[in-house]
Amino acid sequence: MAATVDTVGARLRYTLDKSSSKFTVRAFASGMLSALGHSPTFGVRDFSGEAAINPNAPAAASGKLRIRARSLQVMDDIKSSDRREIESTMNQNVLESEKYPEIVFESTSVSSNPVGEGRYQVNVNGNLSLHGITRSVMVPLQLAFLGDMFRASGECSISQSSFGIKPVSVAGGSLKLKDELKVTFDIVARKQD
Repeated sequence: MAATVDTVGARLRYTLDKSSSKFTVRAFASGMLSALGHSPTFGVRDFSGEAAINPNAPAAASGKLRIRARSLQVMDDIKSSDRREIESTMNQNVLESEKYPEIVFESTSVSSNPVGEGRYQVNVNGNLSLHGITRSVMVPLQLAFLGDMFRASGECSISQSSFGIKPVSVAGGSLKLKDELKVTFDIVARKQD
């Protein structure tokens, strides 16, 4: 298998393997009825990404991730009518998926520390474009190279209000979602031929 080589620092090009990767977004309930409320977890179903990286020097890496906003689905075991209502509210009122169909993260700088053979602790700084607004975010992750692929896993928090999104409330405001969302990922990327 031949890998495509990037001209900057012998970086190899990798493509995200969607079938081996997983993204989730967790929202948290607050308010007077939060103990009875539901803190939904959403799975991201439609995403793509690529990275240019030297396995021996990951700090010179660059990458881009694209998520189709409408592809977020409730993962929790709830009634199908509740699932439809939550997903409809998320697409129409929260993400406004018709108006802002894509969520994009593009790296701007990377720092890394080796923690073992082919393994690194990495901080990726980049621009997150969500709901028509772009903000700088830092994503900490663990990176491991395994033959012709790498695995990156981690989590980060984002604030909905930073992207012009008003957290949803129901039951007259006695149950609402907190501003903070927790994004968790475990991605696999493979060298391009």
